[in-house]
Amino acid sequence: MDSKVVTLERHDDVAVISIDDGKANALSAEVIAAINAALDTVEGVEPAGAVVIAGRDGMFSGGFDLKVMRGGDPRAIGSLVTSGGELVLRLYRSGRPVVCACTGHAIAAGALIALGSHLRVGADGDFRIGLIETTIGMVLPDWALLFAQERVTRRHLHRALVEGLAYSPPAAVEAGFLDLVVSPDQVLKTAIEEGSRLAALPGAAYAGNAAKLRAPGITRIEKALADDRRAVEGGAAII
Repeated sequence: MDSKVVTLERHDDVAVISIDDGKANALSAEVIAAINAALDTVEGVEPAGAVVIAGRDGMFSGGFDLKVMRGGDPRAIGSLVTSGGELVLRLYRSGRPVVCACTGHAIAAGALIALGSHLRVGADGDFRIGLIETTIGMVLPDWALLFAQERVTRRHLHRALVEGLAYSPPAAVEAGFLDLVVSPDQVLKTAIEEGSRLAALPGAAYAGNAAKLRAPGITRIEKALADDRRAVEGGAAII
């Protein structure tokens, strides 16, 4: 794990995975690998009842690493985007409660991490949350559209996906990117409290009911990601 950017701490039965690169908290291949390594620890040698994914003050994540996304290498772009999708799917289908501490801006892949989390606590303030790909001339991969269809409210799907609208935190609750909004200094504390609350539920029942509720969407997302992974390994562009 890259301890300079991704850290893992314990708060009783809640594991907190934090991302802080001092800038946009870009999701590079290295950061994605470090988050996966932290999840491996939480699911293996140091099990926790719930997981919190947090950013730094003012910034949850600005999305995928722009050096790659603007680098012009279709295979590198496809590999990064698909790895990010596989991480979001891992969060979504986890039997452990996953809480997003959305500490500020959550743009593009940052918003997708929020969509893949089970419960989302956002910081109130002048922050932007959303899938802005249309506004920057990009088309979302199929798996990202499927995640949005799972979590974004029906009334907001067109504006969120086709128009690329970025929401304020209160509006992001209505749209389905967040579940609740608190003051910035309470985001992590509230996320940990919510993680503790969820961890106290009967684990087998939580995991079982979550799996049943999410199964149809997970099946579709798994197929889309598998198709993208094969395309990337074959050298094809996926976006």
